[in-house]
Amino acid sequence: MKPHRLLPSLLLFATPAFAADEDAAAVCAEAEERYLEMFAQPSSSVDEAELVLMYKYNFCPADLTVQAGATVRWVNVDKRTSHSVLLKDGSAPESDRLFPEESVEMTFLTPGPQNYLCGPHWETQNMIGMITVEP
Repeated sequence: MKPHRLLPSLLLFATPAFAADEDAAAVCAEAEERYLEMFAQPSSSVDEAELVLMYKYNFCPADLTVQAGATVRWVNVDKRTSHSVLLKDGSAPESDRLFPEESVEMTFLTPGPQNYLCGPHWETQNMIGMITVEP
């Protein structure tokens, strides 16, 4: 294949990942707007925990790095959908369903990666996240 014909093919394969990143960024920006509407302050103003917003079948951010001993708080900022948090390794029970404006917290003590998911939406909506715990 000639180089000038290869470039469009490469762009075709690269575009979906880039589009997905842009879509996730847009959804997370909307999630932040919802948080601000609900709680009258930006999520960055919360000091006692690292926040992960749950919105439109996404975790925002989907990947988070924390220090051992940190507490992570998941907050549902959706309008009508409930979510849960389930650690994939089963080291903690699945949270109760979180309805809009509700939250759940977990403290991470053991260093390493920790996959988590939304119990009702991980298979159908790919609602999966990752916490990386540093020593």
